Amino acid sequence: MTDLILFPFADYWWFYGIFLLGVFALLALDLGVFHREAHEVKFKEALGWSAVWISLALLFAWGFWHYAQWKLPQDPRLVAAGLTAAQTAELADRVGLEFLTGFVIEKSLSVDNIFVFVVVFAFFGIPAKYQHRVLFFGILGALVFRVIFIALGSALMQWHWVIWVFGGFLILTGIKVFFAPEKPLDPEKNPLIRLLRRMIPVTPQLEGEKFFLRRNGVLHATPLFVALAMIELSDIVFAVDSVPAIFAITREPLIVFTSNVFAILGLRALFFLLAGVMHKFRFLKYGLGVILIFVGLKMVWLNDAFGGKFPVSWSLGIIAAILAVTVAASLLWTRGPEPAPAPTRP
Repeated sequence: MTDLILFPFADYWWFYGIFLLGVFALLALDLGVFHREAHEVKFKEALGWSAVWISLALLFAWGFWHYAQWKLPQDPRLVAAGLTAAQTAELADRVGLEFLTGFVIEKSLSVDNIFVFVVVFAFFGIPAKYQHRVLFFGILGALVFRVIFIALGSALMQWHWVIWVFGGFLILTGIKVFFAPEKPLDPEKNPLIRLLRRMIPVTPQLEGEKFFLRRNGVLHATPLFVALAMIELSDIVFAVDSVPAIFAITREPLIVFTSNVFAILGLRALFFLLAGVMHKFRFLKYGLGVILIFVGLKMVWLNDAFGGKFPVSWSLGIIAAILAVTVAASLLWTRGPEPAPAPTRP
């Protein structure tokens, strides 16, 4: 209908600012009030927080859709292009669905992060009561890196050949899920962790909830900070997949950014909700592989085959169906004994 960016940064910088202020206020409330005292997050609490973050995302989607219904008919660029009221209403419906689809994609792809969190916390022996603190600061870092990735992606997507590169990368990554052998994660062999230990001494044991402390005038990092560094690195790696995947759904940076942020905000609660049962979802990784292949095909083929834009409602339905089938198959299939816990740091 139109290739215009409907919510350009130059016109909506104020929205980004207000949105980020709201996010930081929520995070401050989270850490300063609800999690002021370090404690283990139980299933019931995690379920409640998951419901809160998902509800906030849905409330934002509802408000964003209503705003688009009001604003787009007044957009002088759309008026000049001769779009009718019905067409602008259709555009508003589309951007609303694009946000929901992007949120579902990012939420589903974040499951890979949870696998890494489980291994990292077990390897470094991080007690359950300190895990929320590590993930809280991990989210702050993730927000910074996502802003960088989205800004780069938005700039690069102006060239059509980049769409082909991103699409091909997603397809190859999805195929790799099916055929690449699973390798156990060993943080001790990670180059970042080795470099970190060369740059700053690391205490042999935890020092409460501290990330750093001084001993004999020398600054030391604690295993809690090393775990945080590993989690930040994993988010950067996974962002390479997830950000291009959402750009396959929408070219609107505002939608990519907000859907990413809402998915990241709910990642901690999702971890505490699913960490103990992740071994049951044996087919979920294949579902994620299929999703990556699908969104890659959208970029390199399906969008052009459907006149420039594959229906976003179809995308949302296909992705939801893939997740439902793989989760149901995982729960119905007998997995056998639970895997042995990951080795702890000596």
